[in-house]
Amino acid sequence: MQRYFVSPDSFGEDSVTIGGEDARHIARVMRGKAGDKLIVSDGVSREALAEIASIGDGIVTVSIIENMPMTQEARVKITVAQSLPKGDKMEVVIQKCTEIGAAAFLPFLSERTIVQYDERKESKRLERWRKIAKEAAEQAHRNIVPEVSAPLTWKQLLKSADRYDAVYFCYEKEEGLQLRSAVAPWAAQLGAAPGASALVIVGPEGGFSEHECKEAEEAGAVSVGLGKRILRCETAGMVAAACILYETGEMGEA
Repeated sequence: MQRYFVSPDSFGEDSVTIGGEDARHIARVMRGKAGDKLIVSDGVSREALAEIASIGDGIVTVSIIENMPMTQEARVKITVAQSLPKGDKMEVVIQKCTEIGAAAFLPFLSERTIVQYDERKESKRLERWRKIAKEAAEQAHRNIVPEVSAPLTWKQLLKSADRYDAVYFCYEKEEGLQLRSAVAPWAAQLGAAPGASALVIVGPEGGFSEHECKEAEEAGAVSVGLGKRILRCETAGMVAAACILYETGEMGEA
């Protein structure tokens, strides 16, 4: 069943108004008609099973059949901080990590970032990233659309580290502590408490320098490895997010 995210003010008592690209998608791509059922969510606190009541010029009005529980989100809020990779790899990171269950993304610039950052073009790219997050959240039947931040500097990223309960610095030269071993004791302490947060920091194609690792650790991050194999930068965040969700019981019994 198709799922659409709308703004909270689109929800009425018994109906929801859908506009913009979503309305066009329902009318032209899905060839929707009165009586067709879909799911609408405000991405905050309300989600409902609804049916199309009318399709107008750029507006689709749906009638609420029943409110639905918002139970699709992980109790651990994972933020993936990804140093800007080349090409469309950031789009892949956002799409796949959204499907896995990441709650937010922090693109950032690091020492070995290859991409030439152009602030003038950034608004369009950020708009596309957020659209990809929304579409992936709809496809994966998420209750929320992950937040995608505008790119940060390395120093800005490190300053934000103290907002999280756990920070994991994915370092290909880490030969000791592996991510699963680092997450397991932390996960055991979580109990049933919701709202715990974890930040996963992933480098660019060339990885991190040794002094970046030192700076990350000084900011409170734990340097961890992701196994014996060297992963592509766009793969590392997916593996890390899946590992954390597994260890915290989101992929079966913990």
